[in-house]
Amino acid sequence: MGLAIRKAVTIGVLLSILIALAVLTDARAQRFQAAPETMQIEDQPGYVPDPSAERLPATYQRQAVFYRTTEAPGTVIVQTSERFLYVVQGNNRAIRYGIGVGREGFQWSGLLKISRKAEWPDWVPPPEMIARQPYLPRFMAGGPGNPLGARALYLGNTVYRIHGTNQPQTIGQTVSSGCFRLVNPDVIDLFDRIPVGTKVVVHQTPDM
Repeated sequence: MGLAIRKAVTIGVLLSILIALAVLTDARAQRFQAAPETMQIEDQPGYVPDPSAERLPATYQRQAVFYRTTEAPGTVIVQTSERFLYVVQGNNRAIRYGIGVGREGFQWSGLLKISRKAEWPDWVPPPEMIARQPYLPRFMAGGPGNPLGARALYLGNTVYRIHGTNQPQTIGQTVSSGCFRLVNPDVIDLFDRIPVGTKVVVHQTPDM
C-alpha cells in the first residue's frame, strides 16, 4: 500500500511540473508575440543622445563603396529596402550612408530634387503626425534635441526630407513617416557635399 501511495505522489508531482512548464512556455510565447506591438520607436523631442551613440555598427558607417549606376556623379540614390543612401562619385564608386527609412505604409519611390537646405532646422510636426502622437509639440526650434537633427535637405515641394536625428539607434530601421534620417555627423557631411538642385532617386526595391 505504501509503494502505491509513493508512486501516486510521484506521478502527481511530475504532472504538476509538466503543467507548470506548459503554462510558463505559453506565457513566454504570448510575451514574444506581443513584443512587436511594444517596440514602436516614437519621436523624442528634447532628447540629446550621448555622442558615442552616433558611432554606428560597421555596416551603417559612412564609407566609399563599389556602386554601379548610370546616374551622373553627384546624384543621390536612396535604396529604401537596403537602408542606404548613396552619393554617386563616378567610376563605379559612391559614398554610402546608413539611414532610417519610412515604416510600413509610409515608404515611397520617385524622382525629386533638393529644393532647400537648412542648418539646425525648426520642426513643425504635420497634423497627421500630431494625430498619431498627440503629445508632440506643435513647434520646436532647431537644436541638439530637435528630431530633425543638425541639417535638413528638403525634397521638392513634398513634406519629405533627408535630415539628421536625435535617435541614432533608429538608423537601419523602418521608423519614420516617409523621411530619411542619418546620424548628425553623416547628415552634416552630406549637407556639405551636395547643393540645392541635386537629383534624388528613391527606390523601394533593389535594382535588378
